[in-house]
Amino acid sequence: MESPATTKNSFQDGDSVLIVDRKARQYLINLVCGDTFHSHLGRLSHDQLINHTVGGWYRTDKGHTVLAVRPTLGDFVRKMPRGPQIIYPKDLGNITNFADIFPGATVIEGGLGSGSLTSAMLRAVGSEGLVITYEIDETLVPRAIKNIEKFHPLHSNHTVFIGDIYAGIHEHEVDRVVLDVPEPWRAVETIGDALVMGGIVLSFVPTIIQVQQFVLALERDTRFQMIESIETMLRSWHVTQRSVRPDHRMIAHSGFLTTAVRCEPRFRATPPDRTDEDGGGGDGQIESEPDGDEGESS
Repeated sequence: MESPATTKNSFQDGDSVLIVDRKARQYLINLVCGDTFHSHLGRLSHDQLINHTVGGWYRTDKGHTVLAVRPTLGDFVRKMPRGPQIIYPKDLGNITNFADIFPGATVIEGGLGSGSLTSAMLRAVGSEGLVITYEIDETLVPRAIKNIEKFHPLHSNHTVFIGDIYAGIHEHEVDRVVLDVPEPWRAVETIGDALVMGGIVLSFVPTIIQVQQFVLALERDTRFQMIESIETMLRSWHVTQRSVRPDHRMIAHSGFLTTAVRCEPRFRATPPDRTDEDGGGGDGQIESEPDGDEGESS
């Protein structure tokens, strides 16, 4: 019987493998005893990789050398079979970070899509956590589950409900709610009812108009504070001995992330005018009632 270290350092039958050629072109395959990988570089038998080194160099029947490594979640997301638009690696990392998804958390997900975000959140919550997905389109589920199983073969801590998250969330006292739906503002009331105090909601949407509608709905609800919206850009660099420069292409806009924290309601006379924060013509005093200790001396 192979030791865990040996298994970790060598490919096994059924493993996913990323093949990288000399021009950095990548191919994702699943190892099956007796099968063969075909490309313009020639044929490479899966048996050449099974029980052999992860990160090793392998030669095709045409004499070309390729690198074989384990794919990251990001590698798989870029190449996974998909139906709806996927959430790309740069956003997956930011979602799990800014939503503060932690081991053992219970997370409600709105929208299953192709399963990329679900896979990232299952990794973040670990075996003690739960991810509960609400998906309105039942036809998306089989493909998404197949994608999820590539990284989480045993995903008993993931449940899919076929239903409309806008209509309500069955669970209560959940730690996080993550929305990948077109009209997240329609779910604000039910999110507020489901989240534990101090829990975080995060929405991912492609347009700034969607962001605005979601933020205004959060503010009207009065149970959400620390509302923030961000956009991230990703630019890689070309580094050689003779030159260091940004790559000609970059991953620019893909979507906006908006987060908010579930708190005790704090009633406002009017919604905050965010232009005031930049000196746009207001005194910034928007609360209808002062703090209880204002004006007191010690």
